[in-house]
Amino acid sequence: MSKTIELAKHLEKLHTNNMYKSDFYWTWDKTDEELDAIFTVADALRDLRERNKSTRIFDSGLGISIFRDNSTRTRFSFASACNLLGLTVQDLDEKKSQIAHGETVRETANMVSFMADVIGIRDDMFIGEGHKYQKTFMDAVKEGYRDGILEQQPTLVNLQCDVDHPTQCMADMLHIIHQFGGVENLKGKKLAMTWAYSPSYGKPLSVPQGVIGLMTRFGMDVVLAHPEGYDVMPEVEEIARKNAQATGGSYRKVATMEEAFDGADIVYPKSWAPFAAMEERTKLYQAGDQKGIDELEKKLLAQNANFKNWSCTEEMMKRTKDGKALYLHCLPADITGLSCPEGEVDNSVFDRYLVPLYKEASYKPYIIAAMILMSKVKDPVAALMAMDGGDKRKLF
Repeated sequence: MSKTIELAKHLEKLHTNNMYKSDFYWTWDKTDEELDAIFTVADALRDLRERNKSTRIFDSGLGISIFRDNSTRTRFSFASACNLLGLTVQDLDEKKSQIAHGETVRETANMVSFMADVIGIRDDMFIGEGHKYQKTFMDAVKEGYRDGILEQQPTLVNLQCDVDHPTQCMADMLHIIHQFGGVENLKGKKLAMTWAYSPSYGKPLSVPQGVIGLMTRFGMDVVLAHPEGYDVMPEVEEIARKNAQATGGSYRKVATMEEAFDGADIVYPKSWAPFAAMEERTKLYQAGDQKGIDELEKKLLAQNANFKNWSCTEEMMKRTKDGKALYLHCLPADITGLSCPEGEVDNSVFDRYLVPLYKEASYKPYIIAAMILMSKVKDPVAALMAMDGGDKRKLF
């Protein structure tokens, strides 16, 4: 029996009917079994790919990508996922569209979706705006389908918003699951999600929020650490607390990186901007106050510089369990002595974890493909079994 068939049999036991024709906004919108299904299908698709089996569930159609912020890994992961399933990717470059001439979101959504099966959107820069844009876009698509403008209803994959980065955090989680030999081995493990110094400004909050909103669902001891003033959204922290209570794990905040790293099994040192400052930046952006945005940037860079000791150094790593905690990062990291004079992580630490870091990133195309498959295929178990018994990929 192949690994894919074993995974399909596990998938058959899960309650996933609500995933069909559904959008993927935040991980906490999904049940435990639905998240399990994404991990299961991602592993199955990877197994099929490694065995050179065709995984094309589409013979035509588009995956529309809309990146309102820069991206390398997520952009190529979305393209890879769509191609894996048989979709062609078309990127909406807003500078080349009619948006600059006053085209509304509703009009854009319908015009790009005539033959689209999935829409991937990244909009993470402004608090209160990213998720709202994704929701507005998809509401317009649903109206277009309802009104007979579109022959099919595309579904959304959130490629990062101001609240969550589900494709990144689920790829991180699948990496953790494999590194520790299964979900059953994660209970009681300590994961430290810590702020780290960066010489740049305005990094989104969606990764730390996504991490505490997801990792607390697996019975782990999740610790959030940041300097005073670098808070994340309080509503996401409340989700983390409720998750921990439900799974027998814990969620707590500490004031120092040292305390977070002490005895940790997994560390995730990553810079982000203060929630209050990001709210202020959104107001300045809405007012068209570029001078105010520039002044805020100078202020926050100076504030960051007060916490250069918040860095993942060799000494800091020695505080972790046996000095060998799993180091995670969504990439690119600010690497001391390589990409910047002082940053989030020492070059020696980063270099030592280079292979596992790249493996961590390699799960993202399969996570995205699994999200697409579960939203577009009514019987995913039958689909996986058909792929397993189907044709090889054609290599000429």
